[in-house]
Amino acid sequence: MTETVPRPTLEAVAARAGVSRATVSRVVNGADGVREPLAERVRRAVEELGYVPNQAARSLVTKRHDAVAVIVAEPETRVFADPFFARQLRGISKELTAHDNQLVLLLTEDRDDHARVGRYLAGGHVDGALVFSLHIDDPLPELIQRAGLPTVFGGRPDWSGGGKGVVYVDSDNRGGARDAVRHLLGLGRSRIAHITGALDQTSAADRLDGFRDVMVGADPRLVVEGDFTPAAGERAMRELLGRCPGLDAVFAANDLMAAGALRVLREHGRRVPDDVAVVGFDDMLPIAEQTDPPLTTVRQDIEEMGRLMARLLLRDLDRTTSAPEDAGGAPSGVVLPTTLVRRASA
Repeated sequence: MTETVPRPTLEAVAARAGVSRATVSRVVNGADGVREPLAERVRRAVEELGYVPNQAARSLVTKRHDAVAVIVAEPETRVFADPFFARQLRGISKELTAHDNQLVLLLTEDRDDHARVGRYLAGGHVDGALVFSLHIDDPLPELIQRAGLPTVFGGRPDWSGGGKGVVYVDSDNRGGARDAVRHLLGLGRSRIAHITGALDQTSAADRLDGFRDVMVGADPRLVVEGDFTPAAGERAMRELLGRCPGLDAVFAANDLMAAGALRVLREHGRRVPDDVAVVGFDDMLPIAEQTDPPLTTVRQDIEEMGRLMARLLLRDLDRTTSAPEDAGGAPSGVVLPTTLVRRASA
C-alpha cells in the first residue's frame, strides 16, 4: 500500500524560509507590508515544498473565493453548437486563469434554471459574475442584483434598471451593420435584404437599426427575423426569395445565418456574388473562410470582448477589496470597434 505523503503546511514553509507564520500568510495571500527579500524567500520555499494554500482558510483572510460565475443565458444545445460562445468563453478563461481565478459555467434554459442560478449566486460561492447573451425579458439581472454580486455584462443593457452604473462590454453593432450595407450599396446593389438575429437581444436590434439607418424607407418585406442559427438563415432566405425574388443582396446578422442563406441561394441556382451578394457579421474564421464562396463579413473581436469583461470584473473586485472608495471611477460601458472584412461573397 502506498504511503500518503503529508501536504506541506504553512509552518513548514515558515521554517524553510526562516520567517514567521504570519509573514508567510501575508505573502501567500498577496497582502502588503513584507519586504521584497523576505517575500522572495517565502516564494522560493513555497515552490521548493510544493505548498498549496488552503482555499477555505485563504478566503477567511482575503474575503475572496477566487471564483467567477460565467452565466450564458442560452440552452446547452445552443452554447456548444455556436462557435461565438466558444470564442467568448476562451477570452474569459484566459483572463481568469492568468489571475488564478476559477471559471464556474452556468447555463439557463428555463425558469427552473433561473431559480437555481439565483440560489447559487446568493450562496456566496463566487466573487462576481460575467453574463452574456441576455434576452430583454430575462430575470437574471434582477436575480444578480439581489445577490449583490459585482457583475459585468456582455452586450448593451436594455432592461428595467439596466442603464447608469451597469458595467458592460459590447461591439459597435449598429456601426458595423451600417458599414455592411454601405458596402453593398457601393457594389451597385439596391434590393438589399436583412436577416435579423433574435430581436429580443440588443445586438440584433442594433444591427437592424444600422441596416435601417442606411436603407431608409426600405421595403419591410426585405426584413425577416432569424435567431442566429444556420437553420434560421436557411428559413429566412427561402422566405425572402418567395417575397422578393428580385433581391440582389443580403446582410445577415451573423455568419451562421449567412452560411445558411448561401446554401439556399445555391439550391435556387442564384450565383453569389453575381446574382446576390451576401455579407455576414462576426468573422468567425472556421465559417467565413470555408463557405462557398468565402464570406464578406463584419469582424468583431469576440475573444477580446471576453477578456475585457473578465478584466473589468477583476479590477472591480480588487477595488472593492482594497479601496471601496475608488469604485466610482470604473467605466460603465466599453464599445469595441468593428471592421468590414471583404472576401468573395460581396
